[in-house]
Amino acid sequence: MTERAYRFRFYPTTEQENLLRRTMGCVRLVYNKALAARTAGWYERQERIGYPETSSSLTEWKKQEDLDFLNEVSCVPLQQTLRHLNTAFTNFWAKRAKYPNFKKKRNGGNAEFTRSAFKWRDGQLWLAKCKEPLNIVWSRYIPNDCKPSRVTVKLDPSGRWFVSILVNDPTVQPLPKTGKKVGIDAGITSLITTSDGEKVTNPRHFNRLYKKLRKVQKALSRKTKGSNNRDKARLQVAKIHAQIKDSRTDFLHKLTTKLVRENDLIAIEDLAIRNMVKNRKLARSISDASWGEFNRQLEYKCQWYGKELIKIDRFFPSSKRCGNCGNTIDKLPLKIREWECPKCGMNHDRDINASKNILAAGLAVSVCGATIRPEQRKSVKAGAKKQKPFG
Repeated sequence: MTERAYRFRFYPTTEQENLLRRTMGCVRLVYNKALAARTAGWYERQERIGYPETSSSLTEWKKQEDLDFLNEVSCVPLQQTLRHLNTAFTNFWAKRAKYPNFKKKRNGGNAEFTRSAFKWRDGQLWLAKCKEPLNIVWSRYIPNDCKPSRVTVKLDPSGRWFVSILVNDPTVQPLPKTGKKVGIDAGITSLITTSDGEKVTNPRHFNRLYKKLRKVQKALSRKTKGSNNRDKARLQVAKIHAQIKDSRTDFLHKLTTKLVRENDLIAIEDLAIRNMVKNRKLARSISDASWGEFNRQLEYKCQWYGKELIKIDRFFPSSKRCGNCGNTIDKLPLKIREWECPKCGMNHDRDINASKNILAAGLAVSVCGATIRPEQRKSVKAGAKKQKPFG
């Protein structure tokens, strides 16, 4: 069975909202105090403080008179936030992420409950210390035999409440084979171009609401800090950002699901998006295209449904290589969308040619794991472990 999270919106009662807000405030406080303690321990004593030490500190904090309110909420979310902080530091030391940041109240909040802190019965969910079940809007149904293993409650910056229910889902099964294979080239004007010649136009969700967002952000900047009017204006800005995010995520889910259903093998480029957004002229467009989220959805959906995803090395010259004769030209500026091969005279659409080359490289990797560059850089199948160098 596959672990799958079902996310729903819910509307808490006044009592539930007060309890959940207090819980998230305590979670934020514990996280920030633990982060400050670990930071001070490293910079002052060169000491790495781990989860066991912060867990012991939490016990001591609960005994302090000024922090006695920590005992009024469930202890499970407080322990879970310490585990999340430990994971954040693990990723930082492994150079997979930046140094953890302090949590802020205006960013909303979340609280994670394990099995000991919630009750699931007859399709209803009770959280710890809540007398009534959550009023969840069931936009889709959880399979009957599924029992939640973890529940996460989230308050987003726009004031909406969501609950994410993690279950082992037996309904996730491999899809029937179609015999089709596709290479995908990501872009800005066209969000993706496939090796079949299809181009999917970039919806540009941010640009669609940019004027409205700019107007409310100007109104926010004129409000006095700390005033109620500033809180109301901040909420308007957050609602527009939420609308942009929701429309973008919905579009990407529909697109990736369609690709996974129609193809047995999908080849994509392993783009260095963090480096690409450093380009001031293209940063907003690249962020709005959300290539990272597109690749993430493709990866887990291919794992779920038994399809093959291959990531081609980011240095593979997919755009500059002729798909007809294999000749590679030296330079190809972004403004040139069509070019003619100087060796064979073949005329190429830049994006379609790139997607065909990506597919050809993906097939080579799928069949024999072939090296596709003379510098011995290899493409890898998604999920494959990288070999560590000796020493």
